[in-house]
Amino acid sequence: MINIDLNCDMGESFGVYTLGCDAEAMPYVTSINVACGFHASDPATMLKTVRLAKKYGVAIGAHPSFPDLVGFGRRMMAATKEEIFADVVYQIGALWAMCKSEGVKLQHVKVHGAMYNAAEKDMGIATAIAEAIKAVDPDLYMVCLGKSVMVEAAKAVGVKFVEEAFADRAYTAQGNLVSRKQAGAVIHDLNIIAERVLTMVKDKQVTSIDGAVVPISAQTVCVHGDTPGAVAMIKAIRTALEENGVTLKAFGA
Repeated sequence: MINIDLNCDMGESFGVYTLGCDAEAMPYVTSINVACGFHASDPATMLKTVRLAKKYGVAIGAHPSFPDLVGFGRRMMAATKEEIFADVVYQIGALWAMCKSEGVKLQHVKVHGAMYNAAEKDMGIATAIAEAIKAVDPDLYMVCLGKSVMVEAAKAVGVKFVEEAFADRAYTAQGNLVSRKQAGAVIHDLNIIAERVLTMVKDKQVTSIDGAVVPISAQTVCVHGDTPGAVAMIKAIRTALEENGVTLKAFGA
C-alpha cells in the first residue's frame, strides 16, 4: 500500500486582503502549513485557519519565514543563524498557542519562500531551522525538500523529518526547484500536474525542466492554494492518486 500526504500553504490572507482558496481547498488536502505573521497572516487569520483545519480533520503545521510582509517572504535576507533560530522559534510558538487554544496538535514545521530556498542549499541555515524546531518540540516534523541539505541537517540535529515534492513547480536536473523568476517555473496544466504527482508517488521520479529524469523521495506533496485554478488542480491530483490505489493521509497520522 502506498500512502501520501498532500500539504497546502494556507492562512496567507492579511487583514482585509484575501489570498488563496482556503475554505474551498481544505476538504481535499491532508496537511496544511499556516503562515505565522512574518510573510503573511495575522492572529485572527491564523485562528480562523486552525479552526477550519480542525473542522475537516486536517493536520496542522507552522509556516515560518523571513520577516518580509512586503515581499511575501520571497526575498532573501542577510539574517544571522541566531536570528533565523529566534524567528522560527517565535513563529512556531505563535501557531502552537493557536492550536493549543483549539485543542488540536501541531504536527510539523515547513519554512516558507526564500528561507526554504536557502535552507535546501545552505547547511548552516537548515541546521538553525532544525535546531529551532527541536528546541520547541522534538515531536514536530521538519518538512524538507527531498534529497536536499535540509534532510542532512534534520538527521544531524536529530529532528523528525519528511521529504517533500512539489506538484506544480518545475525541477532542475539537480533536484532543486526552478526559480520563480525563470519561465516555466510554475506548471498550470491540470493533466500534466496530476500525471507528474502520480509519477512522483508511484515511480519516485520527476522529469526536470530540461528533460532529465530526477529521483524523488517524498512522503508529502505540496499543492499551492494561491495559484489560478488551485482547487481544480488539487481535486485532479487527489482523483488521480485515489484512482491508482494511493491512500491519502497526513504523514504524522
